Amino acid sequence: MLSQDFLQRLKLPALEDFSQYIRTVSTPVLVSMGVVAAATTLYLATRPKPLPPVCDLCMQSVEVPGGELARRSVLLNGEAHMSHFYDDARTMYECFLRGVRVSNNGPCLGSRKPKQPYEWLSYREVLERTENLGSAFLHKGHSKTSDPHIGIFSQNRPEWTISELACYTYSLVSVPLYDTLGAEAISFIIDQACISTIVCDVEDKARLVLDCVRDRKHSVKTLVLMQSPSEDLVQRGRRVGVLILSLQEMEAMGKANHQQPVPPRPEDMALICFTSGTTGNPKGAMLTHRNVVSNCSAFMKMTEVCCPLSCSDVHMSFLPLAHMFERVVQGVMIVQGARIGFFQGDIRLLSEDLTMLKPTVFPVVPRLLNRMYDKIFGQANSSLKRWLLGFASRRKEAEMRRGIVRTDSIWDRLIFWKVQASLGGRVRLMLTGAAPISPTVLTFLRAAVGCQFYEGYGQTECTAGCTMTMPGEWTAGHVGAPLPCNSLKLVDVPEMNYLAVNGEGEVCVKGPNVFLGYLKDPEKTAEAIDADGWLHTGDVGKWLPNGTLRIVDRKKHIFKLAQGEYIAPEKIENVYIRADAVAQIFVHGDSMQACLVAVVVPDPDFLSSWAKRTLGLEGGYRELCGRAEVKAAIFEDMMRLGKEGGLKSFEQVKSICLHAELFSIENGLLTPTLKAKRNQLRLHFRAQIDELYAGIDM
Repeated sequence: MLSQDFLQRLKLPALEDFSQYIRTVSTPVLVSMGVVAAATTLYLATRPKPLPPVCDLCMQSVEVPGGELARRSVLLNGEAHMSHFYDDARTMYECFLRGVRVSNNGPCLGSRKPKQPYEWLSYREVLERTENLGSAFLHKGHSKTSDPHIGIFSQNRPEWTISELACYTYSLVSVPLYDTLGAEAISFIIDQACISTIVCDVEDKARLVLDCVRDRKHSVKTLVLMQSPSEDLVQRGRRVGVLILSLQEMEAMGKANHQQPVPPRPEDMALICFTSGTTGNPKGAMLTHRNVVSNCSAFMKMTEVCCPLSCSDVHMSFLPLAHMFERVVQGVMIVQGARIGFFQGDIRLLSEDLTMLKPTVFPVVPRLLNRMYDKIFGQANSSLKRWLLGFASRRKEAEMRRGIVRTDSIWDRLIFWKVQASLGGRVRLMLTGAAPISPTVLTFLRAAVGCQFYEGYGQTECTAGCTMTMPGEWTAGHVGAPLPCNSLKLVDVPEMNYLAVNGEGEVCVKGPNVFLGYLKDPEKTAEAIDADGWLHTGDVGKWLPNGTLRIVDRKKHIFKLAQGEYIAPEKIENVYIRADAVAQIFVHGDSMQACLVAVVVPDPDFLSSWAKRTLGLEGGYRELCGRAEVKAAIFEDMMRLGKEGGLKSFEQVKSICLHAELFSIENGLLTPTLKAKRNQLRLHFRAQIDELYAGIDM
């Protein structure tokens, strides 16, 4: 019944006159009122509830007492650096045993063949296979104290993880290899780590190893192939003193000679991860079980409130397992008893794999996100569609800033459902790292995908990550706050005018995730870790007022491309400067681009005669600098020199522009000692650089 007071507040007639009033109101008005009331009721009943932030987002890190201006995570609550999340999971082996238990022998590792569904190995099947393979390693003479290093040279697949778990089970040390290192670097790693057994996925990689050890003294005794080896490969192995076995044969050998696990301790070495480096030989970062577990645990601590993981989660594994980012994500999944599904091995088929697997956890790198962003806007082939995309993303971004993360808004149903479906439709956690990402791309995709979407920063030497954006923090342009497993401080870089008292300086990391050092390289280790245990990253950071970190520069002129490859531009410039027509060159790249470009200054004293001799062209210096034929010929000569000089494909520039004025002290592009001012060069040629990248078809 409606009360008199209620009707009076609505300025309606008295209750006894209400029936008369109803008869005088038109039916459309009543219908409209009913629709509005129903819609209001539905909205109030189903409106999304914001997730509470895990901390005060205005202060996400706090200063550590001690006078070094170091900062730590607010999630520590004054406690020591986090080394583990579960008391029964302090090593990677214990993490796996916990996964076996909490999964209730659920699915563990999955793979698929073309046009087929995923097939799964259960946790107990994986446990049995790891013990069989590990027992075979011991039977072949490996042990914790003698010949502990096992090489793994493979694309992501279940056997990769089984091989590494076998190492963990018997206190052995895995040493990943990857083809982008090149044959020379692989030879160096084999020798440096004295590897006698290498597990390979395909014959091509086994042949590469055999080529690396041919005609010289080497340590390799056994190659284990994940498929049946051909007779030709077996014979080639015999000729260089290497036994070729299939993985199936190794597991059968281990089953026949089964040995009890040899559990590692937290302080024992778990793996040696060789970084590709910039010049010279790769460096082997020695990482302990404590290192890896602390990094996994810090991630779980950060996400335990807003996005806790469980055995029902599914992870898509396609980022290289030879790098620590993917290894830490897999560690997190395994300790929770979750599922890991592997892509088919072809990145072009990743979309099919995502649709079939329907992952809930999807770690990515900026290069993939940039492609997603470009594809989405590339399909918006009208100004109206682009406007709608922008409007919808701004509406969802406004929701995110209020703590609402969802995939069921009107904008999801009208605009973004295709984006979410392309990832399988169930993703609830994404993490990007390995290189910086444009704030524009990250903000848009956070809105489009509608899941918890974090950005992290770190390097191999601190296991993987040392900072990550907090749940509830949806601003972009920074890499978040320190992880609970480490503290961060900034130290002065006076030559670049970065001072710690101003909240700027080289990023240094300290905590249980910091590596032991580089294998057999005390000099490089001393350069990386100071006497107080601080890892010096070489990156320059800036503290923001809310306690998050922004990476603003590189202490040395070394940077990563979007796919994670390190570049030393001076080395490349020293190769190209040998081109006959080149007087000066500035090679540019950054972590948001997948390739290099260059600004070339032709030699004003040589260009005219060179152009006439080489191309049959005549003209003045500036005229020739503007000729497309001259630019093409100089570019071709540079490519030839790059190839002869041993530059890798990603070290070769993809496009150049010619500049008709020499870099000099007077125009501010050279130092008094005639060294390039790289920051000034980058700013000076910003427009030309942007134009070069815009013209490259990736």
